Amino acid sequence: MKDFRNLKYLFILAIISLTACAQEKTSEASQEEEDDGFVSIFNGKSMDGWEGDTDIWRVEDGLLIGELTADTDLKSNTFLVWTGGEPSDFELKVDFKITEDGNSGINYRSERLVDIPFALRGYQADIDGKNTYTGQNYEERKRATLAYRGQQTKINPQDPPGEIRDFVERNAWRGLELTKELGDRDSLRTLIQEEDWNHMHLVIKGNHLRHFVNGVLMSEVMDEDPVNRSFGGYLGFQVHVGPPMQVTFKNIYLKEK
Repeated sequence: MKDFRNLKYLFILAIISLTACAQEKTSEASQEEEDDGFVSIFNGKSMDGWEGDTDIWRVEDGLLIGELTADTDLKSNTFLVWTGGEPSDFELKVDFKITEDGNSGINYRSERLVDIPFALRGYQADIDGKNTYTGQNYEERKRATLAYRGQQTKINPQDPPGEIRDFVERNAWRGLELTKELGDRDSLRTLIQEEDWNHMHLVIKGNHLRHFVNGVLMSEVMDEDPVNRSFGGYLGFQVHVGPPMQVTFKNIYLKEK
């Protein structure tokens, strides 16, 4: 019995030690981000500084969670919008995790719609649970796909000018010009963890838009469309209309330039 108690005691000490080590590493990582000019925009305790549908979004155990249940009646894509500004040139670093049927994304330089609550229109770093689109550049409610994962593209203006949707074909902008292959789309997919934590890093400067996942460049856009491109706007996290799902975010750091 004494040996059993000793083993139990040692096991508890080991758990405490591992937990403390993990907390120390998280603290060190946070300090490194702050020393590099990044500022935390999520306090881990509440949605202060954010605005969205509280039936969808919540804070739990230091995590920012967006969730659809079987009882959720969501009619259109909804966003949790950062209210701290409208970044132009910036870098964003964030860890995310999404369930298999989930569909989400990080919008930036976006405009808020007045007729639909918590809706954004603009650039998006795509995220989905099956990792079919994660990392690509998709423009919500506008020009659709601007770069698939593994692509460096130049975005040309619509010719002749007209309605935006008239220049979208197969859910992609017809002015999408492939300038370079960044890597095989399926091979890049294997670098993204399914239903586990991944790291998104957006590097946005002028008309140059880069999306990195787990340290690897997934898509790159040079937006040469003077009519439709944007140089500033809202930042927000998406929950897409669809089946029950959950998307989780943590360690959200922004550096404006």
